[in-house]
Amino acid sequence: MSGGEFNYVQFDINNVADEIEEIIEFNDVKDENGYMYGYTQSTIKVFQKAVSLLREASTYVHRIDYLVSGDDDEFDFHEKLKKELNILNGQQS
Repeated sequence: MSGGEFNYVQFDINNVADEIEEIIEFNDVKDENGYMYGYTQSTIKVFQKAVSLLREASTYVHRIDYLVSGDDDEFDFHEKLKKELNILNGQQS
């Protein structure tokens, strides 16, 4: 596996984003014990923003990791970062 400068923390960041997305998805659903988060829509919007920022942060960490680890040169760094951020933001690269 390439990279490793930051101990692959980008995967941990993505895992946190995944967990927050799960909270959002099941916000108004009772679990087997009858518990439900029940957060307001204003709180859910903040959670959604957090997911977006975490995904973006993970992308930056990943691309910088590959650059400083010598897997990508600066040209590739900029091109791949732009492409991946565009995909995250729903834009075509």
